[in-house]
Amino acid sequence: MRKTSRIAILGAGIMGCSTAIFLARKGIEVSVFDMAEQPFSAASRWNEGKIHLGCLYSADPSLSTADRVIPGGLKFRPLIEELVGTSLAPAITSEDDLYLCHRKSVTSAAEMKTYMEKVVERVRNHPDAAQYLADASGSRVHPLSTSELAGLTSSTDIVAGFRTPERSVDTNWVAERFIPAMDAEASIQQFMKTRITAVRPAKDGIDGKWEIETSEGIFGPFDYVINSLWQGRLAIDRTAGLEPTGVWSHRYRQSLFLRTKEPVHTPCVVIATGPFGDIKNYNGRDFYLSWYSDGLRVDSSDISPPEPHLTAQNLENLPNSIFDHLQSLLPWVAQIREQAERSTIQGGWVFAVGQGVLSDRDSTLHSRSEYGIQRLGNYISVDTGKYPTAPAMARALVEAII
Repeated sequence: MRKTSRIAILGAGIMGCSTAIFLARKGIEVSVFDMAEQPFSAASRWNEGKIHLGCLYSADPSLSTADRVIPGGLKFRPLIEELVGTSLAPAITSEDDLYLCHRKSVTSAAEMKTYMEKVVERVRNHPDAAQYLADASGSRVHPLSTSELAGLTSSTDIVAGFRTPERSVDTNWVAERFIPAMDAEASIQQFMKTRITAVRPAKDGIDGKWEIETSEGIFGPFDYVINSLWQGRLAIDRTAGLEPTGVWSHRYRQSLFLRTKEPVHTPCVVIATGPFGDIKNYNGRDFYLSWYSDGLRVDSSDISPPEPHLTAQNLENLPNSIFDHLQSLLPWVAQIREQAERSTIQGGWVFAVGQGVLSDRDSTLHSRSEYGIQRLGNYISVDTGKYPTAPAMARALVEAII
């Protein structure tokens, strides 16, 4: 890298902000662009916070997805603590996730068990296993007994259950620590409420400097441009001369974020594998609840997907619909519903290589191993993959640039 460098980052989510902070601490001047009012305003704030080890992807028996997400998931805690300068412990769920196999799952209970055991063997044998949200070096998959399963549900739609070492983090808590961490870095300039429209070489071709066209004018030149957008990344790639290939999907999903009046002790549950739902109990009072088909607002393979059509009626009906679906399978969800003090429906865009519907075992969305970095000279496009893989990918990208 030249002695004095300026780098532009498009997108102020977890990938963009992690990259910006790592670069700034190397003495690099960084300009971050995002159309939101502040960093961490979209999918990086409004998601379930599952720090994936691969247990969700039992429809990918090749284990390619697990092999991609495990290293990033295990490094997530130490890297986040380095980035935000404080312990992540208050944001971590206190109990291991329970996976419940739905009768209409795209994989059988036996397949799910065999798959998870292979995944968890990889986890406990990994050199970073002890660095996970909770020490996973001795982790095992524990099939729920008949009595344990009966204590969770009486529904005939749930045919098996497994305790796994996976846990989650409260993404709002993480977001609220990233914002001041960004502000504390004097080498980072933040250009918020700025929509990026194009990226082009400024001079000397793709290996020279680059400029960014935005709603607020032209910025640059920059030595490098890093495109870490989820919404609109492919369209900007095209303006840069990096033509998208293959298949992909842009999905806009909404979920329920809720705080209770009193602590409610419930497990964290994932209903798998397919278009079902999940429940995260972060600390006894802060919860995330979702039902996939209810919250899916846009599913598009367009380069520039249409904006979601969100009506007041959508927002009003969605909480009850999510509760009804979850409660029909897990009666104890009624405790969360009864104790609700305040709630909000929030969501964001998710980009994935692959297409199809999750109820189809052959959908390529059941494998999430195809993500990473593409380069065109000094223009870099980043498909983050999953929320927990972003910090490790950002660290590796910065080391490669330096």
